[in-house]
Amino acid sequence: MFGILRRAVNPGRKGDRPAGTTKAPERRQHNLFDAAATFVAASAEDDQERMDEASGWVSPEALSFGVGELACRAVIALARERGESPEAVARDLLGLAGE
Repeated sequence: MFGILRRAVNPGRKGDRPAGTTKAPERRQHNLFDAAATFVAASAEDDQERMDEASGWVSPEALSFGVGELACRAVIALARERGESPEAVARDLLGLAGE
């Protein structure tokens, strides 16, 4: 009943919002993997501004976890591609002697 009266008195209103008012766009939520991928790519490109931006998307702990997960996945992918063990690939990437 009150909704009908409100619309009759203020025909330009929709619900409780004034006419012409749009909802503010929601800010995109980044997850730890978005942050890690952006952070690592920016680091590889020496883009400090982008690294700082990605660092603000998640907690330092989450970013650290994401970077570690990305490193594991990258080493596994390279190991499969090269036909080597993940340990051999990791040591090679870091310039360490093989065991």
